[in-house]
Amino acid sequence: MAGITISRQMGSLGRQVATEAAQKLGFKLVWRDLINQAAIRAGVPEVALATIDESGIMGLRPSRSAQQAYHQAVKQVLRELAEEGDVVIIGRAGQVILQDVKDFLHVRVVAPKSLRVKRVMEEKKLPLEVAQAMVETSDHNRTVYLRRYYHVDVDDPLLYDLVINTQDLAATDAAEIICAAFFRHIHENRD
Repeated sequence: MAGITISRQMGSLGRQVATEAAQKLGFKLVWRDLINQAAIRAGVPEVALATIDESGIMGLRPSRSAQQAYHQAVKQVLRELAEEGDVVIIGRAGQVILQDVKDFLHVRVVAPKSLRVKRVMEEKKLPLEVAQAMVETSDHNRTVYLRRYYHVDVDDPLLYDLVINTQDLAATDAAEIICAAFFRHIHENRD
């Protein structure tokens, strides 16, 4: 029953870091499939679409009861994944939902906003203004999501065991740091 949760800012290389860490550890990587699984379980597929739409482009507004059913299902799915162990979970408030699971390392991946905008612009081949709007909307939506459903500040460093700034780190290097921290964390929790 051990694993890692990764919270990330758009453009911080968080998804790449999580993928690298999962590969290095031989762990299952869970990301958007978790959204779909929870939405199916809760019977609210419109919430899955709204949740995947990080930038709010589709303008979907699921009902409050649909959102509540979805969030309950996310909690249940995350707890089941934690029980199975050997998993790296990206997003979905894993750092909050699984905060009491002692063999989980909670990581936040960040980078300066200007760099994140540049990365999004290059990765998605977008004009500067569009990339900037996407990053700002994503930051806002993630902040609101954690505040609304879990009453926490996504940027509170006490939610995490490790915060990594990828300004000067490649995804592979950040993943190595996470793996080393994970083994140390597990070792200390079992002594």
